[in-house]
Amino acid sequence: MTFLADILTRKAAEVAERRRAQPDAALEARIARLPAARDFAAALSARGGPVRVIAEVKRASPSAGAIQAGLDAPAQAARYQEAGAACVSVLTDGPGFGGSLDDLRAVRARVALPLLRKDFVIDRYQLLEAREAGADAALLIVAALSPEALTRLLGDCRALGLAALVEVHDRPETETALACGARLVGVNNRNLHTFQVDLAASEALLPLLPAEVKGVAESGVRTALDARRLRAAGAANLLVGEALVRAADPGALLREMTA
Repeated sequence: MTFLADILTRKAAEVAERRRAQPDAALEARIARLPAARDFAAALSARGGPVRVIAEVKRASPSAGAIQAGLDAPAQAARYQEAGAACVSVLTDGPGFGGSLDDLRAVRARVALPLLRKDFVIDRYQLLEAREAGADAALLIVAALSPEALTRLLGDCRALGLAALVEVHDRPETETALACGARLVGVNNRNLHTFQVDLAASEALLPLLPAEVKGVAESGVRTALDARRLRAAGAANLLVGEALVRAADPGALLREMTA
């Protein structure tokens, strides 16, 4: 897990630097003037419901390298909205994914869909940033957090009006997410040790979620066939990024996946 450990070390330094430049209170004051966040969870399906797609804006990833370095984030998000995406995920990590909070702000100004800040969240400060920049939800990764930190950040999300998509990779992480109170659980099909993708992770873990918890299959969803396979496993919600960014017609692919 050196890859993840290195990212978390970098994140801690980034948060400390940004907090010095702009303290929590400054963000809190601006958040107090914002309208209520959109209901991210309500935009997703319960088990057995119609397939919903969280369509992702990303320029690169550590596993794939550059995907589309010059991607226009708000224009891509608008394509997703027009094609029927339920929500939009925006990568805000710079070194690994080529994203930024400015991308999140630009997407918020362009589309009306609920937005997810996708990053390596380790501190409440990042949730304040997310809310101030227009996000309606934030990603919390079980592998990156102790159970105590996860529980604390889930509470911080609730207090700020943010939904929390809690990401898991295996059965123990799924049990931890549920024990800490997660109500939206994303199963990442990418192994953080090897970077290999196996849709069997979603097939194994999504059935473990209780009926009141909405599940999302993440990573490796590239084709309508993948979507149908995951649907058969009980996945009502898919998070799709790289395939949509690479697609000549992302709207057509998105519509195929939800057909």
